[in-house]
Amino acid sequence: MKRPLLVTFSAWLVGFVILRATLAAPQHCPAVTPADALESARLAAAWIDANQYPDGSYVYEYDIEADRDLPGYNVVRHAGVTMSLYQFAAAGETAYLPAADSGLRWMERNLYRHDDWAALRDPADGSVRLGATALMLAGLLHRRIATGDPAYDDLMRELGRGMLALQLSDGAFLNRWDTSALRPDPSERSKYATGEAFWALTLLHRFFPGEGWDAAARRTARYLAEDRDRVEGLAFPPWADQWAAYGFGEMAAWGPLTDSEVRYLEALAARFGLLTRAESARTGSDLSRLLRGPQARAAGLATWGEGLAGLHRAALADPRLAHLRPAIEERLACVAGMLAERQVSPAGVAAAPNPGRAAGAWFSGGLTRMDDQQHALSALLLASLILSGKDQP
Repeated sequence: MKRPLLVTFSAWLVGFVILRATLAAPQHCPAVTPADALESARLAAAWIDANQYPDGSYVYEYDIEADRDLPGYNVVRHAGVTMSLYQFAAAGETAYLPAADSGLRWMERNLYRHDDWAALRDPADGSVRLGATALMLAGLLHRRIATGDPAYDDLMRELGRGMLALQLSDGAFLNRWDTSALRPDPSERSKYATGEAFWALTLLHRFFPGEGWDAAARRTARYLAEDRDRVEGLAFPPWADQWAAYGFGEMAAWGPLTDSEVRYLEALAARFGLLTRAESARTGSDLSRLLRGPQARAAGLATWGEGLAGLHRAALADPRLAHLRPAIEERLACVAGMLAERQVSPAGVAAAPNPGRAAGAWFSGGLTRMDDQQHALSALLLASLILSGKDQP
């Protein structure tokens, strides 16, 4: 073989190997049954319950190598963890309702009220941000599904009005209420909170139809589908927003989605699918970390599963999205399998310095944070329901 041809062949071979090791790497989607996914979700819920303080707050972050809880807290994540427990109860898994109610009492002690509305305040700095209120509301709405108890109906409406105090005329949301100036802060938005508020509004319409929550949700739906990525300068659109997927899954039951919303959900499905496909090629080995990066932490991986579950619900309701269902179910099973495989099982904690902090958790770099268990609990629960042909709550 002549030297130029040999060099060309060698370069092609090296390029092929690199491509195969990165973009075209083989998938690793561990097998998982609906029962496996549900059991893994139960272990996540048990971790949250076992690691809740008497005041209703949760262990925020734990370092297994140093065997110590790390300082700090996040009120949005508190609301999210409590919401996931209520979501679990809404699907019939009621063992952890007391823990969720304890988390709710913590939030009730930290309410902010202005005029006729309420919001969740961060006790650390007094800030009032949209995401915390939205996830508290989503949790209360799932509590309503789980228990049928109307005791918090008035508070849910107050929280809904608190979110609308931050909504702009085009459906976008500002992220923070300025408690000194008594007005929204026009400089602050959040790539997470808009989707959270959208989902909460769609759930409000389920329980309180005819009160206008659907009109507010539709404004935000149009903004998410047509403008958000461009206006807010989000890279690699569409932003992988599982909260938006939850909301569209709820809203699709109201009637046909607009063409732009359908296109947005198709693009979102492709985004979640690509992220799942790339993650399934990461084995955690040194070579894999070098070529493909580290494995995603559970709080990231699981959000793709939540998003896929929301899209699956939309695909059941809107025939134009029905063609997505097989791929969504395949990717959702892959997410659930990876989560179940990477979770610390009760049998695997014998050598852990604190088994109660380890069992049922997911660790990344020796750390677990409460939202790792939150998002994994929700994704595994929804995967279990979808893969067994059951309805989502």
